[in-house]
Amino acid sequence: MTFLPADVSVNVGGLCLGSPVVIASGVWPYEPALWEQGRLEGVGGLCTKAVSLDPREGNRGVRVWETPCGMLNSIGLQNSGVRSFLKDSLPIVRKSGLPFLVNLVMESEREVRESLSILREAVEAIPAVELNISCPNVDGDGMAWGISPESTAKAVSIVRSEWSGPLWVKLTPQSPDFQGVAKAAEGEGADALVCGNTWLGMAMDVKKKRPVFQRVVAGLSGPAVFPLALRTVWQAAGAVSIPIVGCGGVASWEDAAAMVLAGASAVEVGSGMFTDFDLPRKITDGLAHFAAAERMKSFRELVGLGRKQ
Repeated sequence: MTFLPADVSVNVGGLCLGSPVVIASGVWPYEPALWEQGRLEGVGGLCTKAVSLDPREGNRGVRVWETPCGMLNSIGLQNSGVRSFLKDSLPIVRKSGLPFLVNLVMESEREVRESLSILREAVEAIPAVELNISCPNVDGDGMAWGISPESTAKAVSIVRSEWSGPLWVKLTPQSPDFQGVAKAAEGEGADALVCGNTWLGMAMDVKKKRPVFQRVVAGLSGPAVFPLALRTVWQAAGAVSIPIVGCGGVASWEDAAAMVLAGASAVEVGSGMFTDFDLPRKITDGLAHFAAAERMKSFRELVGLGRKQ
């Protein structure tokens, strides 16, 4: 028997998405042609590359290293700063007509407040902010904010006091108290949680007899981390009542379905886009047909279903 595809639209943390697939931060270049609707079939929303107050050159040396079933990256949040983003990149991002999130670097309190003050100059053009308290590729900030419930609560509180619009918080899987961190972010006003970011790893250059990356450690992404990311989705969904966005190693509609069954309302795709630009459409179509085959009118009926069996 053939079933009509189920509805795949969903509201996540204040954003109405036409599909539950969001392109993760750091993946999609600011190339105007890539932000046209015809290039974004199956995409429900997009995250910008990381935005900081001042320009960042990023990390020196090797930045990307392929691994079995994944990749390590040490980009270091390279970007041209928030003022340049508003002037040069925001017009490109808006071309898609899709909901998007400005991925905001959690720097010092002073810097993040100033960044948000500048973003508010274009508040009508910015649907949402994704607060990055989880990046493993910078020293002294980034991931450090998301390690403990206390520092997470402080970071989200600071940003929420400056930003009244939809706020997603991107958590680090490196936290030893992931559920505590999730609860802290919810308690301070996060509208959705992204679980999570890359996992710390390293690579050794055997020929040169030294670590590949100048910072030694780098962020591991790709299919290798999917089971780990799925666990964080399960943990967060059991700890909070706000929507969860699964992120980490999603490379097929089956992966996305697993995230949804574990409690995610949407997924972010990152490394998978490097090998398959058509991945969002495949995931969206797969979820639509999977839900229909289960005699569901909407894929939303699948959210958290794996927790009830």
